[in-house]
Amino acid sequence: MPADLAVIGLGHLGLPLVQAAVAAGIDTVGYDTDPRPCAELRAGRTPVEGSLTASEIRRMLSGGFRPTTSAAELGRVRTAVICSPTPLGPDRTVNLTALGDAARALAARLRPHTTVVLESAVPPGTTENFLRPLLEEGSGLTAGRDFHLACSPSRLDPGNRTHTYASTPKVIGGLTSACTESAAAFYGRLTDKVVRARGPREAEMTKVLETNFRHVNIALVNEMAVACHDLGVDLWDVIRCAETKPFGFQPFRPGPGVGGHGVPVDPGCLPYSSRTPGHPLRMVSLAQEINDRMPSYVIQRCATLLNEHGKSVRGARVLLLGVTYKPDSADQEAAPAREIATRLMDMGAQIDYHDPHVLDWRVRERPVPRADSLYEAAAAADLTVLLQQHRTYDLQGLAVKAQLLLDTRGATPAGAAHRL
Repeated sequence: MPADLAVIGLGHLGLPLVQAAVAAGIDTVGYDTDPRPCAELRAGRTPVEGSLTASEIRRMLSGGFRPTTSAAELGRVRTAVICSPTPLGPDRTVNLTALGDAARALAARLRPHTTVVLESAVPPGTTENFLRPLLEEGSGLTAGRDFHLACSPSRLDPGNRTHTYASTPKVIGGLTSACTESAAAFYGRLTDKVVRARGPREAEMTKVLETNFRHVNIALVNEMAVACHDLGVDLWDVIRCAETKPFGFQPFRPGPGVGGHGVPVDPGCLPYSSRTPGHPLRMVSLAQEINDRMPSYVIQRCATLLNEHGKSVRGARVLLLGVTYKPDSADQEAAPAREIATRLMDMGAQIDYHDPHVLDWRVRERPVPRADSLYEAAAAADLTVLLQQHRTYDLQGLAVKAQLLLDTRGATPAGAAHRL
């Protein structure tokens, strides 16, 4: 049965798009080369931690959503949106393997007049220099003439109840003006506002700027946190005061590290070409270095606090609270908690954890004991470390119960805990 839309890649990008499309009455098929997500979805379960709930998945299925591993379905749609993962490799360049696999599967079945959109986070030039050749070679069609090609990078913020899919403007850059308009007509059914970029590169670079803006500013306040602690200055009060300025300032807050799916990208590293612009974003590289140091700084603060209270890290019982990368979510993608736990274990500490959204947590493939009673665990631990401020945590009550509390998020009442 033909569908209006094929979403390729049923992960943290693809599933919210499917949800929005089904809610808008768009007949949607979801394709993934990995059979596991499709099997989980057919069973009414989410294949991605911290994404949609089981009830939301069931509503999508009852609304006509069809997850499949059959690539034949891709040749029967009007619009195909590629949401393949593009993680950073060990050399910190973007891995386009999954994107290439998706492009080849689509190309073999691509029909004239289809609109193809790339939502994956990629370096500028990927749509034209990497995706376009794969689609053209595999289909025998020409982008911009026989089919429409555009980039519309995802702007998801999982768990955000204020900025939903519909209320977040969608940036679209097409290979031609007709490509842009075709993609805009599709997204106009899902979002309240469509923003037209000059082309695919501008749309791709918009995502790079948005992600790096956040990354660089987090690095700034992380450095400020270290400096303020050394100087005896309350950074959290500094931020409270600074954010009253009505212009020229946007508040960011420090933490134990950065995580999530939106990774910082240096467009000077183009994995599909040996030619680079020659002007890498040094600010981004420095921000990455600073943010990567934060787990080590948290360990240093843990050791210092224990030492000040006559205890050593070796043999100490340490309770970690919140092991996800963002509050009120089960998603653990790149969360600093695992690195912090690993380092504490290497120093001889006994680690327990508590997280209302994570019932099983493993470090080095070994299960970490989960605290059943939060207050009892905090009272028994030599040190409790708040890594993520989930809404369900009563931080004032926790500060009373804990022997020693390190708050890496500045979420506890002033004076109730040691802050980062």
